[in-house]
Amino acid sequence: MKTFLLTISSPDGCLFTGQVTRITLRGAEGDLAVMAGHVPFITSVQAGDCLVHLEDGTAKNAKTEGGLLTVTHEAVTLLTAAFAWE
Repeated sequence: MKTFLLTISSPDGCLFTGQVTRITLRGAEGDLAVMAGHVPFITSVQAGDCLVHLEDGTAKNAKTEGGLLTVTHEAVTLLTAAFAWE
């Protein structure tokens, strides 16, 4: 499965950077998933669950306190007030 670079940052600094196959979370219009090759867009992120599918096939759950998700052709960035792995 194709991967893309995901960066998750908060006021505390960079919390994660690495290659992933998918990220799933709640955007401004509802739940969304981003995979490699997704059309570029920017959306606000609601507080709630976040699921990150890693390059090795495992998935990690987290909680986010909302923020901003930016998707480009090269990478995805989640800027969030708080982010905690479960």
